[in-house]
Amino acid sequence: MKTLFSRFDRLRLVALLLWILPVIVLLPLGIVWLWQIKALSGWLLAMVVCSAAGYGLQYGLLQRDRKLLAEEATPPDPYWPAKADAAWAAVTQQAEALKPEDWPLNEGGRLWILGQQTLETVAQHYHPKVEHPLLELTVPHTLLIIERASRDLRTTVTAQIPFSHRLTMGDLVRVWRWKASAERLLNVYRAGRLVFNPADALLSEAWGHLRGQAYGAAWTETHHWLLREYVRKVGYYAIELYSGRLTLTEDQLAEDAVVIPPPVNEPLQILALGRANVGKSSLINALFGRLTAATDRLPETTTSLTPYRLEREGLAAALIFDTPGCDSGLLSEKALLKAALRADLILWVCAANRADRQLDREWLDTLRSAFAKRIDHRPPPILIALSHIDQLRPHREWQPPYDLLNPQRPKAMNIRAAVEAVAADLAIPTAAVIPVNLAEGRIYNVADTLWAAILNRQDEAHRVRFLRCLEQRQQQENWALLGQQLVNAGRWLKQAPGQFKQ
Repeated sequence: MKTLFSRFDRLRLVALLLWILPVIVLLPLGIVWLWQIKALSGWLLAMVVCSAAGYGLQYGLLQRDRKLLAEEATPPDPYWPAKADAAWAAVTQQAEALKPEDWPLNEGGRLWILGQQTLETVAQHYHPKVEHPLLELTVPHTLLIIERASRDLRTTVTAQIPFSHRLTMGDLVRVWRWKASAERLLNVYRAGRLVFNPADALLSEAWGHLRGQAYGAAWTETHHWLLREYVRKVGYYAIELYSGRLTLTEDQLAEDAVVIPPPVNEPLQILALGRANVGKSSLINALFGRLTAATDRLPETTTSLTPYRLEREGLAAALIFDTPGCDSGLLSEKALLKAALRADLILWVCAANRADRQLDREWLDTLRSAFAKRIDHRPPPILIALSHIDQLRPHREWQPPYDLLNPQRPKAMNIRAAVEAVAADLAIPTAAVIPVNLAEGRIYNVADTLWAAILNRQDEAHRVRFLRCLEQRQQQENWALLGQQLVNAGRWLKQAPGQFKQ
């Protein structure tokens, strides 16, 4: 008996006992006896109070379950390329629009159809011009996606749904078969009760309806969550496959498929860009302090794309590239654009004392346009380092620190105005414009504010780096697979003459 009760949620048992308590009391006393001693009204009041308490408890449990189920929703992968955003939005919309009555869990064929519909939803975003996009997906990969989604869903159901480890498909079928018969018997009981005791029957029907709604809502919520998660899991692995992260090779059959993890050894690539003589090299020296390079100090004039290895606490392994001014002509526009497309984070240096920012805006617009065309990647975060703030009016005043949130002095007011002007001119959020000073003996706001801004965007830069490395890894895997196929073909050709002679 103890083992039997341990299988049930104690709070749900309390809610059930509260609901049936008035009936248990009514049975020994009898309707007639209650009427004779004038206790019927008190019993009715107790039934109402207990039923209300049980309904309230059940409602609270339902809200708790909703919260737990909502927390278990499958999220999108932050390392997906930008092209996957629209596909995931379509999958989410499809999952939310599901109606549990249309997809009974005891019909496996219906769930297979639901999985196919989800695959087609994703395939339409990757093959928009194909009449039947699902046919572009190979049969092994289709089965692989369904298998991976079902496996993940099984793990989640076992961990989150009470008694799911004891619920069999036979239980679902038997419940479905007996549902109609049980409803008919219950209707006969209700009709007889209504004849013998109309008042009690009507009141019991009202509260029974509320209780049925509570339990029915709990099951409907669970059923709906299972369907939503199934669609989200299938959509998730379909996008993983189209994004190049889900691979299937002969030496991975034990795991069926491997999701490629983010690279850990590939350094971040940070690119310093801007016009000539705005302080790019000085910014790199001031920001990172220690550079693993041939010299401790960068040259005053950069004539080529020069990488330096960065070592600073809090930042992952990184390379920073110093560049000549985009208006200097020392490096072609094509070469600078190519470097920007390989960057994981861009530091654009702009002088606060120069009002001619049209060239900066044109370059940034060119970069944004190039990033937008690469839907299989994500654009790198861009930070604006606003240099030469010591040369803003009043020129002779230099008494940092400056409070830019509540500026009181003229210098602070002009620095804030410059930040807002640059943000508007370059179409950059104000929070991404960091005022700095790089003059010798006056270095300001670099090691704290700018450094914090870089660290805040480090996760976003890691996602950009992952997609950059993923393309290279896919090419390596394709060549490795082709090499293995050629080796196998060579072995077969070598053995073929002997087989033909036999």
